[in-house]
This record gives sequence, C-alpha cells and structure tokens, in this order.
Amino acid sequence: MVAADGHSYERADITSWLERNKIDPKSPATGERLAHSELLTNWTLRKTIGEALEAELARGGRCKK
Repeated sequence: MVAADGHSYERADITSWLERNKIDPKSPATGERLAHSELLTNWTLRKTIGEALEAELARGGRCKK
C-alpha cells in the first residue's frame, strides 16, 4: 500500500500504524504529518513482486507466499 508520504508499506502494518495514530497520523518512514490517511495499492510493486516470484519458480526455486 502507498501512503500519503509516497512510501510503500505492507497492508497490515500501515493499517495498524494508522489506527494507532489516527488522531495525528504521521509517516512511519519520515515522522512527517500525513496529509491524509487514504491508502492506495502500489500496482507497480505488486506486479514486480509477482514477476520475480514467477521467474524464481521458472528456475525451479521455491517461493513462500
């Protein structure tokens, strides 16, 4: 997930962070106040991870999800 600070986070981690800090949400990466607490899916990162997993499986490797 991408937060208002432009950084990508694991969904469960950033959701939990925002819930604990909902009165004054700040970036976990920078400590700066977030303009909003809306989260967006990082489609580019998601695609890149999927391609890396597929490539590893094609080489005969094992991947854990």
